[in-house]
Parts: sequence; C-alpha cells; structure tokens
Amino acid sequence: MPLCEVGQYQTGGDAIINRGIKIFYRTYGGGPVKVLMIIGLAATHDSWNPQIQGLVGTVKPNDDDDDRSSSETGTGIEVCAIDNRGVGRSSIPTKRSEYTTSIMAKDAIAVMDHLGWKKAHVFGHSMGGMIASKLAALFPDRIQSLALLNVTGGGYQCLPKLDRQTFSIAIRFLMAKTPAQRAAVDLDTHYTQEYLGEYVGRETRRAILYQEYVKAISASGMQSNHGFDGQINACWTHKLSQTDLEMIRKQGFLISVIHGRSDVIAQVSHARRLAQKLYPLAKMVELHGGHLVSHERTKEVNEALLELIRASESNISAHDWTNLSGKSTSIWSMSWISSSGSKSEGGITDGTLRSIMLYIFSIFVLLFEYIRKVPRRIRPVRVGTALT
Repeated sequence: MPLCEVGQYQTGGDAIINRGIKIFYRTYGGGPVKVLMIIGLAATHDSWNPQIQGLVGTVKPNDDDDDRSSSETGTGIEVCAIDNRGVGRSSIPTKRSEYTTSIMAKDAIAVMDHLGWKKAHVFGHSMGGMIASKLAALFPDRIQSLALLNVTGGGYQCLPKLDRQTFSIAIRFLMAKTPAQRAAVDLDTHYTQEYLGEYVGRETRRAILYQEYVKAISASGMQSNHGFDGQINACWTHKLSQTDLEMIRKQGFLISVIHGRSDVIAQVSHARRLAQKLYPLAKMVELHGGHLVSHERTKEVNEALLELIRASESNISAHDWTNLSGKSTSIWSMSWISSSGSKSEGGITDGTLRSIMLYIFSIFVLLFEYIRKVPRRIRPVRVGTALT
C-alpha cells in the first residue's frame, strides 16, 4: 500500500511531532508534468477521479499496473492524489491541534519529497484548496501553478449561506443515521437541483447518483470523530495572511480560481475576493454548478485545469493570463467577474461585514453544538465519508 511516513521527510520539531504519521496516496499516468491533487473535508483521494480521467486518461493507479512503463507513453502527465490526515487510509491523529492547513500542507510536501518531485501543479478542492494555498505560501518554489476549486479564505468564510435550504441541510446532516439518509443530504449539498433533476435515459441524475452514493458510503466506512473534528478545526483556523499573499505573488506562478455559482457550502463571493487579492496572477472561472462543480461540470473544469497547465508550461505572462481588473475593492464593491466577463457592484466595508458575520457565526456555533448533542443521546449510527 503506497504510504508516505511524513516525519522521515521533515526536520526539527516537525519530524518529532509527525513521527509515525502516514499519508496514503495514489499515482496515475506518467510523464514530466507533475500534478498534486488535495481533496476537501471528509473526502478521499478518489473524489478526484473525474479530473484524473480527464488529465491522464485512466483512473487505474500505477501501483495496480503490472507494467508501470506503459503509463509513461500516455498524456505526459503524472498525477498524485492523497488522503489527508484524518480520513481514508491516512493516519488519524487524536488532537485537534494536529490538524491545521499548515500542518497538512507540510504533509503534502512530504509526499512530493517521497515521490522525488521538485515541483508540481497543485490543485485543491474546498478544504484542499485552503491546504493548497497555504502550501503555496510556505513553499512557493515548489509550485508550478495553483488551482483552487470551490475554496474560501477559511474562518467565518466557512459559514454557508444562511437560508432555509442550508439550515435544513445542516439539520439533516446531523440527524442522518444511515448511508441512505446521508446520501440524500450529500446530493443536496454537492449539486444544483437543476442538475439532479436532469434525465439520463429513463432515470434522473438524482436517482442514479443516490445509488452510487449509498454504495460508496456503505463501502468506505465511517470517518472517525477525531478525523472529522480535526479537519473542521483546520478549516476554522485557516487564514492567508498578507505575508502569505505576498509570498505567493512574489513567486509569480499562475493561479486559477474555479467555483460553482450555486455552491451552498463555499460562497462564490469569497472566492472572487480571494482571486482579486491574487491579482494579476489569478484567473476567475465561474461555472453553473454546486460545491462539487468538478463532478457537475467535469468537462469545463478539466479544460480549465489543462489550460492552466499549458499556460504555465509555456510561460505566459500573468497579465496575459488574468481576466481580473487591477482595481482594489472591498468584498462587495469588487467586480464580480465570470467567465463571460459580466460585472456588478455594490458597497459595504470589510470591517463591518466581518463583525456582522462573526456575530452570526458565534450564534451558529452555539446552535450547532446544541443540535449535535441531540443525536448523541439517541446514539445514531455514523455513516461514511462524503465527497466534500
């Protein structure tokens, strides 16, 4: 089983703290172009399968290939996808303090060292995007390009859109006792209702995906409380400081921020703001889709990722790459730029919005903790990991 013992590739306190911590990974394809994929909260490496298929042409791992050399004649791209600490086949530390995006970024770098990769195109989804952006800030010389899918800046930005739909989803998620109940919640979390309602032959996508989710959740087993709480901690404590942003901009690699406009988990306004902060290196790509836009709009996402790789490999300048303006703006007055170039503007200060959101967030946390105690009293059955 392909595992990287993190501490062996670290020094000082990191090596001591991470002794025995192992990260599970899979590699696919082969060639000079290296791509590291980091998935999000509670999900495992195979959540990247639609992108792996698009980039490499197969989802068969190299360690399952009897003739590894045959993969070297493929697309010229080698992909590595990992299970983050706390989920899947990777180690599950028991302390929340052992889960931060900085620690998990160092896990990813250890995997790169284990594979002998000097540099890689790094793609991250949701929490994986937070980890990827922190990795880019801590180790900018190891990055060839950066793709951030359905990502936010962490902290209060992890708070989903506050409306009846998301509140209902949160309650259903906490009360889910079976794989079937969990699958139904996950579908409403990950995809748009329009997409789920489309017919494929005689069945709707919802019906088809529901069966797939139930099967996957039943087969994968549960994510432990330690792993889930730890990864939640990594999201809440994540922050890109001004120094982090300056380190990323200084290195000058190209960035693609890809987001589903109808994402109920990671609000698109936060992604727009992050992209603007990374001007002129970033391009904002908005697609009609939900949190798993990588599954819902696979073709468009794969094209965007391949475009990023090609642009980076051909050394296109940042100003030729970006589709953003250089105007510095607040969270609401910034230009909302989609792939079609449409814009809208408003006005409210960052400080005022932050205070409002922190107040709402504190109430939400108290409510969350209260609700979470209810299903514990009736001893619900924990179900498998989600593709988030």
